[in-house]
Amino acid sequence: MLLAELEFPSIDNLVKWPQIAEGIPFNKIVLINVLALIITVVVLKLAAKKQLVPKGMQNFGEATVNFIDEGIIQQTIGHGGEKYMPYLTAIFFFVFLTNIFEVIPVFAMPGNARMGNPAFLGLLTWVFFICVGVKAQGPKYFWAAINPPGVPGALKPLVILIEFISTFIVRPFSLAVRLFANMLAGHILLVTFGVLTITLLYAEGGAIAYAMKGLSILPFLILVALTGFEIMVSFLQAYVFTILAAVYIGGAAHPEH
Repeated sequence: MLLAELEFPSIDNLVKWPQIAEGIPFNKIVLINVLALIITVVVLKLAAKKQLVPKGMQNFGEATVNFIDEGIIQQTIGHGGEKYMPYLTAIFFFVFLTNIFEVIPVFAMPGNARMGNPAFLGLLTWVFFICVGVKAQGPKYFWAAINPPGVPGALKPLVILIEFISTFIVRPFSLAVRLFANMLAGHILLVTFGVLTITLLYAEGGAIAYAMKGLSILPFLILVALTGFEIMVSFLQAYVFTILAAVYIGGAAHPEH
């Protein structure tokens, strides 16, 4: 009886909102993206504001920018990497904010649990590091990227094929799938334990129902723990995406490394 009452909502039901007008698609994911973009711009504007004594949101913005500079850029790109700070900082903020909407009431959905967002960000980073490589090395970047020095002649065709696939095909795909899969998996777990908690809490049927209500505390505690875990995952996925983007950019800008 209890199992029959369990009804898990589909992903479509979680993200689709009524359109604001005929022919204008606007759902939860679009709203999350718009809000994340606005918040990113506001935070970075405040961080860039020059004051003798930073305070409030400016402190937060500056701390995050310093973290990205010292913890990501200097560790992966090194000298000269400061010029890529705007892109990497914007990517970090946007990915984190679209992720963190998963634990915000009413929204309860990470923007990156739909493949469109991660795919766009992966392709954007792909285009960005290729442009960096071409700017730094000219057209020879494409050959240098797939032809590492010191490879024996007999192995060179195989190595060139492997490097081409890994550099120009796998990189954007892996960036997108990693972000998408992690956020979707976490979202499904939260939905699962949320539905289970509600189902047990509102169970009907006499003495068994009271026992079920008491048991609802177990999935609820797991739900609370998973919510805290997903906050950490939201940050880690933003960090991983940003540091991988920095690694790719650094490799394109400094091929000797």
